[in-house]
Amino acid sequence: MAKTETRWVCQECGWSFARQMGKCPHCGAWETLVETVVDTPAPNAALPASAGPTTRPQRLSQVDGFHEQRIPIPMGELARVLGGGLVPGSIILIGGEPGIGKSTLLLQTAAMLGTEERPVLYVSGEESPGQIKLRARRLNLTGETVLMLPETEVDAVLVQAEAQPALQALIVDSIQTAHVADLNSAAGSVSQVRECAARLQRWAKQSGTPVLLVGHVTKEGAIAGPKVLEHIVDTVLYLEGDPFHTYRLLRSVKNRFGATSEVGVFEMREEGLVEVANPSEAFLAERMVNVPGSAIAIIMEGTRPLLVEIQALASATSFGNPRRTVNGLDFNRLLLVVAVLTRRIGLRLADQDVFANVVGGLQIAEPAVDLAVAVALASTVRDRPVAADLALVGEVGLSGEVRSVGQLEARIREAARLGFRKVLIPRTLNRQKLRLPEGVETAPVRSVHEAIDLALT
Repeated sequence: MAKTETRWVCQECGWSFARQMGKCPHCGAWETLVETVVDTPAPNAALPASAGPTTRPQRLSQVDGFHEQRIPIPMGELARVLGGGLVPGSIILIGGEPGIGKSTLLLQTAAMLGTEERPVLYVSGEESPGQIKLRARRLNLTGETVLMLPETEVDAVLVQAEAQPALQALIVDSIQTAHVADLNSAAGSVSQVRECAARLQRWAKQSGTPVLLVGHVTKEGAIAGPKVLEHIVDTVLYLEGDPFHTYRLLRSVKNRFGATSEVGVFEMREEGLVEVANPSEAFLAERMVNVPGSAIAIIMEGTRPLLVEIQALASATSFGNPRRTVNGLDFNRLLLVVAVLTRRIGLRLADQDVFANVVGGLQIAEPAVDLAVAVALASTVRDRPVAADLALVGEVGLSGEVRSVGQLEARIREAARLGFRKVLIPRTLNRQKLRLPEGVETAPVRSVHEAIDLALT
């Protein structure tokens, strides 16, 4: 027979231990071990017999193909990230910092998806119906096609969902507030989050109704709870953005029904999250031309090319050790570019405080922005502006060479669409294979030194 024992389970990583410890030996988090009662099977217990018919193996060539019938979403940026719409029976997890706009996005989505015949059930475990009503009024949403349910017990939620014969979707805000009565642990614990997500997943697959979950994030930015939560769901989305800027990025990091690393761009306004159809133009709207220290980089966010402004500034330091301050870029990549400019180009940066910034609050980790950072730094040191109609793309190596990047044609087309007439690209690429749009000229460069000479007017 199974016996009951007490284990200490870490609420960050899910590992369990026989005794209490102040620090989790696995993930290093402090004060995250919670006492949990678990049932362990006897050592010689026999495996349970199958209660129903077993599934027989089938040749892959004889398996019927999957024909998805997506539910269309009127919000184009959200549909883009999901791969074209909601797949029936799928379960989607949306995470993000507090106050970033997760509940606003889902309330707008619920109002767009729901109809009189097929409403959307919105389950709220954090806010009262009155608070959600105030948000809906601010967003100018009538809410006629949205059913509100203030409930945190998952079984009770599923009973109410079964009572609705034709639901368009089920939204749970949030999974960390949900719980099941069978477990003694508190809501938000590892066991509760895992069991709640598993029951919602089973119901979604059986009923064919898509389920959208809101997930909290830790201080490191990862979704709180056990990692198995992200394995249970079909799609994981992150809503990102600088709280001091209005732009929000909805990023897909896992999608079983579409491309990963896809990005949708929104702007937070009084009427809610508004789609940004042309994000490159929005990010460059306040750009000052012919100013030293500014360069335009072409980056890729998923399959979408974006043009962003890179700003750099170097000033004489007042301290013994010069500072390196970066906003929106990888700090280590900035140090690499500074070292290349100092050693290969001969710029005096050892006694200079260096600042680098991405306009618009974006976070860029792509190495293709290296060349724009190098040219912007050289521009501010030499006090010479970069040509106003010039865009740059390329990765910088330690020898000062400019290395190739992917999806170059899409980047050049985006630059040409916004009126840029010249693009600096790596010379290592075969230029004859590029199909360039009319009105744009490419300047292949092999080294950072060559790029700086061509870029600075």
